[in-house]
Amino acid sequence: MTRPCRRGDSVTDATRRRPSLFARRSWGETSRISAILRKETVGGALLLLGALLALVWSNSPWSDGYRAMRDVTVGPAALHLDLSLATWAADGLLAIFFFVAGLELKREFVAGDLRDPRRAAVPVAAAVGGVVVPALLFTLFAAGAGAGAVRGWAIPTATDIAFALAVLAVIGRYLPSALRTFLLTLAVVDDLLAIVIIAVFYTSSLSIPPLLAALLPLALFGLLVQRRVRSWWLLLPLAGLTWALVHASGVHATVAGVLLAFTVPVLRSAAAGGPDAGPGLAEHFEHRFRPLSAGVAVPVFAFLAAGVTVGGLTGLVSALTDRVALGIVVGLVVGKPVGIMLATWLVSRFTRADPDEGLNWLDVLGLSLLGGIGFTVSLLIGELAFGLGSVRDDHVKVAVLTGSLLSALLATVILRARSRTYRRVYEAETVDRDRDGVPDVYQADVEGQATR
Repeated sequence: MTRPCRRGDSVTDATRRRPSLFARRSWGETSRISAILRKETVGGALLLLGALLALVWSNSPWSDGYRAMRDVTVGPAALHLDLSLATWAADGLLAIFFFVAGLELKREFVAGDLRDPRRAAVPVAAAVGGVVVPALLFTLFAAGAGAGAVRGWAIPTATDIAFALAVLAVIGRYLPSALRTFLLTLAVVDDLLAIVIIAVFYTSSLSIPPLLAALLPLALFGLLVQRRVRSWWLLLPLAGLTWALVHASGVHATVAGVLLAFTVPVLRSAAAGGPDAGPGLAEHFEHRFRPLSAGVAVPVFAFLAAGVTVGGLTGLVSALTDRVALGIVVGLVVGKPVGIMLATWLVSRFTRADPDEGLNWLDVLGLSLLGGIGFTVSLLIGELAFGLGSVRDDHVKVAVLTGSLLSALLATVILRARSRTYRRVYEAETVDRDRDGVPDVYQADVEGQATR
C-alpha cells in the first residue's frame, strides 16, 4: 500500500514511492545482464541460421542426405552410448545449455533479484502463468486427437530466450533495461520449470541403480568446485560420468547439466552472506560455457532438430490441421501471452504496483508475445513426447516454427509502435553528466534508497 501524498511532497516523489512492477536494478547488475544478452543475441542469430539451413536442406532434392546425416550413430556401444547425432545433440549438447541455465538460475536466487521475494514475485508468477495457460489450451485442442496426443502438453510452455533476443535485437534496440531484465528473468525461471517438467513427466523408464550411482561423481564435482578447483582434467570426467549415469537411469540427460550447475558456488565465501561477498566459481564457468552454449550447442541442436519436410502449401496445411499442431500454435501465440499477462496483472493487483518509467500494459503485452517464441526446449519436448522422426514429431516442428514466427511478428508490431517511448527512456538511462562511467539515473537510485 502506497503512502498518500503529504504537503510538500511532489508528484514525482509520491510516484517514486509507488511499488513498481519493473524496478531498475543496480548499474553493476544491469551491466552484467547486458553482457549476457549480447552473447545470447549472437547465439540467437546462429540458432536461426542453423534452423534455416536445416529447413532448406530437408526440403531440397537432397533431403535424404539430411536425414541420413542426422541418423548417423556414433559412440561406444559397450556403454550404451551408441547414439545418433540428433540424440547426441538433444541429450549431450543441450546438457551444456541447461548447465549454463542452471548457473544463471542459481545466481538469481543467491545474489540476484530472485533472492528478494518482492522482486521475484512478478517474473516467477509470469513464468508460471506462461506454463499453465498454454498447457491447458493445448490439452483442450489435443484431447480428441487420438491416443497419446495429450502427452505433448508441455511443448508450448517454453520460451526460447536466444530466439526471442534475436528478434529483440532487430525490433527493440532501445528497449528499457527493466524490460530486458524482466524478459531474461522470466526465461530463466521458465528454464527451471522446463527441466522439472522433463524430469518428472518425460522419464519413460526409471532405473534406480545408475541414478544413485550418479550421486557419487556429482558429489565429488560439488566438493571440488566448493574448494574452487578449476582443473578441467578433474572436473570434466566427473561431469561426463554424472551425465552418462543420469542418461543410463532413464532420466533425460539434460537434468545432469542443471544438477552440476547447482553445486557450483555463486559467492566467493558463503560465510560472507550476501551479494557483496564477491563472485564465486559460477561466474567463471558462465563466462567459459555461455559462448559454447549460445554459439555451438544450441545452433547445432537447431540444425539437427528443425529439419522437417513441409511438402509445400499442401503439406503445411495438412500439418497444421492436426489438432496437436493447432494446440501448439494456439498455446504459443495465445496461451503464452495470456498466461504471462494474467499472472502479471494479478501480482500488480495484489501489490498495487504499476509499470513505471513511462511504460504501460501494452509493453507487457509485447514482452508476453516474445515469450510465445518457443524453439529449443519445445522441439526437445516434442521429440520426447512423440519420438524423433515420427509423423507427429514433424507436425510438432511445423507448429513450433509457425507459432514462434507468428508470436515474433505480433511482438514486432507492438514493440515497434512503442519505439519512441523506449528511445526516450533509453536516452534518460544513458545520461552520464559527470562522465564517471555510471549513468546518472543509477546513482540517483542509490541515493534515493540511502535516504529512505
